[in-house]
Amino acid sequence: MKQIQIINGPNLNLLGVREPEIYGTQTFEDFFEHELRKQFPEVSLHYFQSNHEGDIIDKLHEIGFKYDGIILNAGAYTHYSYAIADAIKAITTKVIEVHISDIYAREDFRKNSVTGESCLKIISGKGLPGYVEAVNDFVK
Repeated sequence: MKQIQIINGPNLNLLGVREPEIYGTQTFEDFFEHELRKQFPEVSLHYFQSNHEGDIIDKLHEIGFKYDGIILNAGAYTHYSYAIADAIKAITTKVIEVHISDIYAREDFRKNSVTGESCLKIISGKGLPGYVEAVNDFVK
């Protein structure tokens, strides 16, 4: 059974209440339990969220040599965390970066992804279904 880790960064614990016009009204936990797990019963899916850069790096180090894939939404760290970018480069597990909103259609600072440069691909602007696409990329 494939093991895939989803890592969400800062403020993504507020999905469902944070700027619903951009991020929607569904919590990630609800999406994870009732949609992702049901769509992929053959995959061992794991979820981790932290508002702290070091915790995200520690999680990448912990699983980055043994899982079959990592789906990362680093939130605002996407745009400036060279430490997370270096952690992605240091591990052997492949990473797909996901963004719920279209980072290329938002503020200028959001258009650059320093973390995405080391990822297999960046999925942006597809809402929560972007996570489904990323899981599909790892299981095909």
